[in-house]
Amino acid sequence: MKQIKTVYDHIRSNNIKTILLVALFPILFIALVFLFMWIVAPVDQALQVTMEVAIPTFIACAVWMLISWAFGDSMMLNSAHAHEIYDDDPKNKEIFRAVENVAMAAGLPCPRVYIIDDDSMNAFATGRSPKDASVALTRGIIKKLDRLELEGVIAHEMAHIGNRDIRLDMLLITGVGVTVFAADVILRVALSSGNNDSDNKNSGAAALLMVWLAFAVFNWIITPILRMAISRNREYAADATGAQITRNPKALASALRKITTDSRVECLDKVKSMSAVCIAYPGGPREFISSLMATHPPVEKRIERLESMV
Repeated sequence: MKQIKTVYDHIRSNNIKTILLVALFPILFIALVFLFMWIVAPVDQALQVTMEVAIPTFIACAVWMLISWAFGDSMMLNSAHAHEIYDDDPKNKEIFRAVENVAMAAGLPCPRVYIIDDDSMNAFATGRSPKDASVALTRGIIKKLDRLELEGVIAHEMAHIGNRDIRLDMLLITGVGVTVFAADVILRVALSSGNNDSDNKNSGAAALLMVWLAFAVFNWIITPILRMAISRNREYAADATGAQITRNPKALASALRKITTDSRVECLDKVKSMSAVCIAYPGGPREFISSLMATHPPVEKRIERLESMV
């Protein structure tokens, strides 16, 4: 008989994954730098360049961790153009109360509540811990779902908060942003160096291009695989925990069915890394490859699991 995981098992699992993620990011990147440098240089020179890259990489990772911890949630909320609402706001008082009630049922502190001015249906949670978490809901999801369905969505997000998924997501999203920015800077420097006729500068440009290529492979292949491996099971866990909080799995199943008809959040089109935190994919129609690398399991399977719960 398969052992049922408790919320503490999920928390422990996510803490371990966070440690592994922080360790794997620099190690995999440095390995890629060595492999690409080996293509254009002897082993000893490839090792030398790799070591020169390794030190700033570890420093960048430490800075990334500090930035993520201090500003990651704000960066995510700003990317979604979300604005905070309060319990004394008459227009949004009912929404605030719904979040407060679900948080109470989950045994968690009430998170800050944000609204995204978009008529589509989506939601996400972020923060360092349950004590300083935030839940963001689109205007569309508030208008188009009934009370029980909306509570199911909020419970799903509270499950991510309780399971500490939000901290892991925050590290991933801000980390991807840092590496994409660094890759762009390196490419510009390499191209400007390559315009010089000096052999030394041309060889330096070739080395920079190899480092950029390592960044590109890391950002567009390695990172999505890591995110996919981490995220899919967590969505099933959040669905199950959310259904347990509300005692109404069919309401969450019904909400997911509606959300998938219009889940695109236009302001997140250029922030692909944010797709992992949303309850449903927030971009436009996905191509075959992007579907294979999706951070969420198929909605049909999520609905099937929820409707099978007693």
